[in-house]
Amino acid sequence: MKQRITDEMKSSMRGGDKKRLGIIRLIMAAIKQKEVDERIELSDDQIVDIMSKMVKQRRESIFQYEKAERADLAEQEAYEIEVLQEFLPESLSDEKIAQEIAKAVEETGASSIRDMGKVMGILKTRLAGKAEMGAVGAKVKEQLSA
Repeated sequence: MKQRITDEMKSSMRGGDKKRLGIIRLIMAAIKQKEVDERIELSDDQIVDIMSKMVKQRRESIFQYEKAERADLAEQEAYEIEVLQEFLPESLSDEKIAQEIAKAVEETGASSIRDMGKVMGILKTRLAGKAEMGAVGAKVKEQLSA
């Protein structure tokens, strides 16, 4: 995955797409920062986790910018999300997410809201980068409360 990001950075440089290049450089900087901080080589799953967090941050920024009526900044953040999502795995449909939740509930034997941590622990590894975990958490809570 890291190689793919590097290749995209090079093609953006060659193509003169400065806006896209800037975002890809942000991704590379975040990856390098994590590798230097922890003195490790990141796996694809860890890179997906970093980029998922970057998408989440940008969604929160869009919300704040729209509240402040700064459409120009919100558009920039939306474009950054588009670029980030090119590198992330395909998002799962609501049906697939519901199936994964049901499977995790069955595996853990969860029966009440107190078991939510167990279910989310399983889902976090399975759905990393493929689903918005906040929304998944809400669905798990809803299912365990019923």
